[in-house]
Amino acid sequence: MRRGYVYLLASYKGGTLYCWVTSDLPARLHQHQSKTDPQCFTAKHDVTRLVWFDDYDLIVDAIAREKTIKGWPRQWKINLIEESNPE
Repeated sequence: MRRGYVYLLASYKGGTLYCWVTSDLPARLHQHQSKTDPQCFTAKHDVTRLVWFDDYDLIVDAIAREKTIKGWPRQWKINLIEESNPE
C-alpha cells in the first residue's frame, strides 16, 4: 500500500487556496512550482506556496480526508492552516 498526503497550496496570504492529494509530495510540489502544465489551475492562479499538509499510511485515507476538506467553508481551511502555520 502507498502512503498519501493531503496538502493545501496558496497563492499568498488571503489568496486562492488549492487542496489535493498525492503519494509523492516533493515531486508534486515541484510540478506546481515549476508550472509544468501552464494550463492547470495552480499555474493560471499562481498557487505554488505549500501552507499545510498531512500524511497518511494509506492513500485511501488521504483521499477521504481531502474530500472532507474540499467540502469545508473557506474559513475552516484557513483555520486549519493557521493552527500550524500562522504566517
